[in-house]
Amino acid sequence: MISLLSILILSYLVGSIPTSIIVSKILKGIDIRDYGSGNAGGTNAFRVLGWKAGIFVMLIDIAKGTFATVVISKIHIDALPFDNSTLIMILAGVCAILGHTYTIFAGFKGGKGVGTGAGMLIGLFPIAFLICLIVFAIILFSTGIVSVSSMAAAISLPIVLIILDNLFSKNVDTTLTIFSIIIPFFIIFTHRSNIKRLIKGEENSFDKIMIFRRKKAKSTEK
Repeated sequence: MISLLSILILSYLVGSIPTSIIVSKILKGIDIRDYGSGNAGGTNAFRVLGWKAGIFVMLIDIAKGTFATVVISKIHIDALPFDNSTLIMILAGVCAILGHTYTIFAGFKGGKGVGTGAGMLIGLFPIAFLICLIVFAIILFSTGIVSVSSMAAAISLPIVLIILDNLFSKNVDTTLTIFSIIIPFFIIFTHRSNIKRLIKGEENSFDKIMIFRRKKAKSTEK
């Protein structure tokens, strides 16, 4: 049990690194949670701090999930209580997501877990990640709304895994399939404020991604 607890605690602590909060304080001397959507995730960093800082925050948040899933899950200080390596990887990844969402370093108020969850999926099943990323991109370019895109990608995950397993013989671990059915509920839960804004028609739009909006503005100035 010592080894498993070490894995879970370390994964949570790595996930808890408040990337966007640190970057916002370094770059602008602010707490990003006081601006934009009030969220400490990559999307709000993109809006408040600009696309360069936003991309950096997103990449680090993704790396947290991958590191916990691939590296920390391999720690063997003591005998583990079970031999299911996939389950151990999932548990490590989940703890990283919980750390990101409820960071101990910032009053348990962090991001929504999408980036770190994506990093976890990269470590568990890269092909599924790529397909879900395509789903995310299609919805984002269609609606311009990141929250809708994130929830759609999460909902598509179990469908993608079932198709890969049954139609393409990718031998998806049953533990992963079961987990994939649970994760969309968590992502929807963390996006409950976004859902309320969507119902009211007040949800922020990314306007087909801010990079293109900035490029358009520059070309107009010329």
